[in-house]
Amino acid sequence: METEPIQCITILAGHDRNGVAEPFERIDINPGDTISIVGPTGSGKTAFINDIEVFACGDTITGRTILVNNMMPPESFVRDPSKKPIAMITQNTKCLSDLTVREFLVMHVRARGITKSDICAKTLALANEFTGEKMHLDMRMTGLSGGQTRSLMVADAVLISNAPVILLDEVENAGIFKDRVISCLKSHGKAVIFVTHDPLVSLLSDRRIVMSNGSVERVLTPNGNEREALTAISRIDAFMGRLREKIRAGELLTGPVGSE
Repeated sequence: METEPIQCITILAGHDRNGVAEPFERIDINPGDTISIVGPTGSGKTAFINDIEVFACGDTITGRTILVNNMMPPESFVRDPSKKPIAMITQNTKCLSDLTVREFLVMHVRARGITKSDICAKTLALANEFTGEKMHLDMRMTGLSGGQTRSLMVADAVLISNAPVILLDEVENAGIFKDRVISCLKSHGKAVIFVTHDPLVSLLSDRRIVMSNGSVERVLTPNGNEREALTAISRIDAFMGRLREKIRAGELLTGPVGSE
């Protein structure tokens, strides 16, 4: 089990805040899957991904159980950070150690036993694809913006941790190019689970898990039925992105908005 590739993460049902059983038996997540967790604030979205991150075994407030390849996960997955196959990145991720980006990446490379000499440079280059604020290896981790930090963490999870499962908690609010992140994670065959309020992120996902009262309310699989909505929202999102960049660049929006 220690070296067997992860083929499936399974969430076995728990209960809502009133102790009522969740209306599903199991949810399987396979390599390459993209899943959005949606619902109002306080509905249990973050608790859902927390259960996955800690490999819950009926021992959390939700009562859920997480399986790996239809078995209980090995102890090393739970206890050893260097062997953990799940990377969790939140919008509040911060680095408290005053290392340079180079020192931070080198430390993680050594912890993972990686010998590739160019891995740090490749990780930084990938991170810079996700943010409009370019980083360099001699920058201090504590001096990075929120978007830079999250971009670096995503790139680290892909190339250094090589985590097969990545959990992203509302990172679209952290100033990163979300479409590039999703495209990259899909191309690397990662199973990605987003906690999100963003319509574009939700529509780009293969499935949506709808939360309510601490419980999974239902699982939606659009199967291409939302293609027109995705096209329209992609245009709107791209337009809003251009406006944001103009404002960041100090431009005045003097013409009619929407005339581009």
